[in-house]
Amino acid sequence: MRRHAARAAKAGDVMTIPGGQAGGKQTRFKISGMDCASCAAKIDTAVRRLDGVADVSVSVTGASMTVSHGGPLDDGKVLKQVARLGYGIAKAQAGKNERPSAGTKAHDHAGHDHEGHDHTGHDHEVHDHQGHDHEGHDHRGGERVASGAVGSSHLHIDAGPGQPLWRSRRAMLTLACAAALLAAYGIGHLFPVAERWVFLAALLVGLVPIARRALMAALAGTPFSIETLMTIAATGAVMINATEEAAAVVVLFLIGELLEGVAAGRARASIQGLADLVPKTALVERAGVTSEVAADQLAVGDIILVRPGDRIPADGEIVEGSGDIDEAPVTGESTPKRKGVGEAVFAGTINIDGVLKARVTATAADNTIARVVRLVEEAQEAKAPTERFIDRFSRTYTPGVLVVGALVALLPPLVAGSDWNEWIYKGLAILLIGCPCALVISTPAAIAAGLAAGARRGLLMKGGAVLEGFRRITAVAFDKTGTLTLGKPDVTDVLAFGGDERSVLALAAALEQGSSHPLAVAILDKARVDKVPVPPVLSAKAISGKGVEGSVGGVKVFLGSGQAAAERAPLDEAQSLAIESLNGQGKTVSVLVADGAIAGLIAMRDEPRPDAAAGIAALKGEGIRAVMLTGDNRRAATAIAASLGIEARAELMPQDKQRIVGELQRGGLTVAKVGDGINDAPALAAADIGIAMGSGTDVALETADAAILHSRVTDVARMVRLSRAVMANIGQNITVALGLKAVFLVTTIAGVTGLWPAILADTGATVLVTANAMRLLRWRG
Repeated sequence: MRRHAARAAKAGDVMTIPGGQAGGKQTRFKISGMDCASCAAKIDTAVRRLDGVADVSVSVTGASMTVSHGGPLDDGKVLKQVARLGYGIAKAQAGKNERPSAGTKAHDHAGHDHEGHDHTGHDHEVHDHQGHDHEGHDHRGGERVASGAVGSSHLHIDAGPGQPLWRSRRAMLTLACAAALLAAYGIGHLFPVAERWVFLAALLVGLVPIARRALMAALAGTPFSIETLMTIAATGAVMINATEEAAAVVVLFLIGELLEGVAAGRARASIQGLADLVPKTALVERAGVTSEVAADQLAVGDIILVRPGDRIPADGEIVEGSGDIDEAPVTGESTPKRKGVGEAVFAGTINIDGVLKARVTATAADNTIARVVRLVEEAQEAKAPTERFIDRFSRTYTPGVLVVGALVALLPPLVAGSDWNEWIYKGLAILLIGCPCALVISTPAAIAAGLAAGARRGLLMKGGAVLEGFRRITAVAFDKTGTLTLGKPDVTDVLAFGGDERSVLALAAALEQGSSHPLAVAILDKARVDKVPVPPVLSAKAISGKGVEGSVGGVKVFLGSGQAAAERAPLDEAQSLAIESLNGQGKTVSVLVADGAIAGLIAMRDEPRPDAAAGIAALKGEGIRAVMLTGDNRRAATAIAASLGIEARAELMPQDKQRIVGELQRGGLTVAKVGDGINDAPALAAADIGIAMGSGTDVALETADAAILHSRVTDVARMVRLSRAVMANIGQNITVALGLKAVFLVTTIAGVTGLWPAILADTGATVLVTANAMRLLRWRG
């Protein structure tokens, strides 16, 4: 199918490296010191030039790089190439981060991680070649990032863990340059004859590291970098005797970079803050003794003790006790949930009351929060279409700025005989105005913040392309069982004939004791919830295709289908009408026969999720069509659809669901498919965006582009709203970035503004754009 082929082509934008070679490998690195998209572009270009590299994807927010390679990769060359640019780089233990690249759709997914980060191995570090090893530690996945690089004059080194920002090398250089500028002002005032030389010395303190970075970037394939523009502008200013302004501009540039680093760090912290929700220690019960251990040492199967007020240290299943669980830190759900034996709990959530014992179901490296963090980091590496357009635009934009600056500096003096110094000064100011930082960060900053905001609320999207695509959705096709419904039958009606309802439920529960059949489990759960005592049963046995029978309190009892029950006792007209009415509502009816007479009816149905109707209504409110696709019988599907206000297509095979998705697409609709089962995989793959419910199967989660971690139907509409909020934010950012440049371009040529406002225009626009993108972190949907 043509659209399916197109989806396969776009899959590189979703989760894997674009263009990754089939049968190749991907190697993941951690990088410190990136603070804008220009940094990522330089690293991308430099690494692509290495032999054996098929493709590269760099995430500023995730501080990571994934290299796709068909054959063996010389890690040492990658490490050296990035370190030469002035960034810290480390590779996790070999083997864990190298994984097959399908080239199409090798997804990671919520709840099922196929990457397998190792958290104990030693990283391959690149150290400072001046004899000093400056290490910066990174907490993502427990990997350590070596921040030393070739030479010691680069600016990209961030503060280490727990180290204040002002102690980072970037901040130290900024302070040194600012101090040198202040000293130059003082010395120049006292000794006017030395003024030019002291300002030149102050300028060199900051300009030499910048020029070095420009040279390294040029050698690595990026000749038109922001450092290049800065170096040319400062050098030109010196040549026209504007040394004082040049020194001040360098200080402002360094301050701007420092602010960008702060903003980038905040964006990273937004998702990494999730990892900090998990407590460092846990109370574990082993051999009858409770002891405190490190939470990352818990093993699957361990029994943990959670006291009131404690954060739960691991994903698990409650084996003893009950209590209200505050899941707001993980799910964003404001109302605590009451949970008891057999129910799942998540690491990082808070036990409000009651003492709980839970069996650990996932290690620290594979709990829900760890998987979410890994997924978002990898998603941030996948560029959205808008981001790719901005990248392409910036590649021609920066050389264009150089040409415009040169024309402004040369044409007026040559053509009109204007003053050379005046127009060279204006041309240099245009170089600073034209720095592309604000423009190139306008999209990735918003995308990263949007992905992080969604992840914190259980909305996982596998890349910027998916996040951007949600705004175009015009139809959503839902599976029924496990998606719109809870996926398990519940007792909805208990009718008694000649007795009371509790007695009917007690007899039915007695027959179903020990059975794992879904209908039996539903009856037993209903008896437990209603606190109905269950009497013992004798000689219980299942009758194939009919039901179950036994003796309870000396009375022979049978529970089964209406047809099987009618063989043992006659049904009167009222009883038959009751069964027919319940069946008409899509309910399964079990008939209880006691002592040769019809004693009662128990009706069960897979009930809609509590928020299903609200979720469908929210989509309609956004102008999006909703349709239910199910393999269930038409009567049950129609009953559920009527209660939710959604159109239904029933009795479908997996290929039928895929076909209907195609029909909707050919009708001009952009279709999202929501499902949780193996039979949903073909339709998920065929849809423009596939969405898996977090409770779904491995196959559904693997095939999908997005996952609703907490199985809320209302979250589909929230994903659409998040996408629209992100794209509106990107539009604002681009307007600010280009608008400020346009204003200062006019004022510079008019002679109103000079070098100082020019660099403030660039730095100010970058800070404004980043701050605007960070507003998305407060998105609530």
